[in-house]
Amino acid sequence: MPFCEDCAKYWAPSAMNDDGTCPTCGRTVEAPKVQSTITAKNLDLKRLAVGDDGDPADAAAPWHFKLLMVLLVVYLGWRFVQLLT
Repeated sequence: MPFCEDCAKYWAPSAMNDDGTCPTCGRTVEAPKVQSTITAKNLDLKRLAVGDDGDPADAAAPWHFKLLMVLLVVYLGWRFVQLLT
């Protein structure tokens, strides 16, 4: 977190000026960071879902979600049997 010694204050990067200066005294606190804009052309949803390492096992549903789906099917099946009788 950037610290301005003149103001004796920590600044969040979003609270500082765009050029990396302190909003109170104008002293350079941190070099500005280049932020890339996310667009439809540079957004890779598959990489976001799978992860940076490319291992699809990381993107699998957790075991408790699978258990919940099985229990839901069993419950709805039982309700269907009750409906027929």
